[in-house]
Amino acid sequence: MGEKQIDEELDEAEKILEGGVWALSKRVTGFNDEFMEFLKKYQVIGLAVAVVIGTAATKLVNSTVTDLVMPVVAIVTPSGNWQTAVLEIGPLKFLLGDYLSAIIDFGIIALVIFLAVKYLMKGDMGKKI
Repeated sequence: MGEKQIDEELDEAEKILEGGVWALSKRVTGFNDEFMEFLKKYQVIGLAVAVVIGTAATKLVNSTVTDLVMPVVAIVTPSGNWQTAVLEIGPLKFLLGDYLSAIIDFGIIALVIFLAVKYLMKGDMGKKI
């Protein structure tokens, strides 16, 4: 193989390599654009923010129920320790106190969400969708 033939083959290989790199970078750029469009179209960032805020709100509501509401309920109930109330029917044990606590948690969370949505949507009521 002559030096000229080697140079020609190297030039041809460089062109092929450049074309492959260009095609690959075009695909990566296309993927990035498509991914950003997906994020915007489905508002994924807003959803992520909502999940984080929802998690923080859940902690706040659980603390409110545990630290503020439940002590008041404990005073009203005769035994005082109503969260450990159990109904036993034969081999079955129903944790009524725990269930009632979950119902109270749910009610408070639902109320907070209702009030927040009502407040946030107050300005949007006049707009047509």
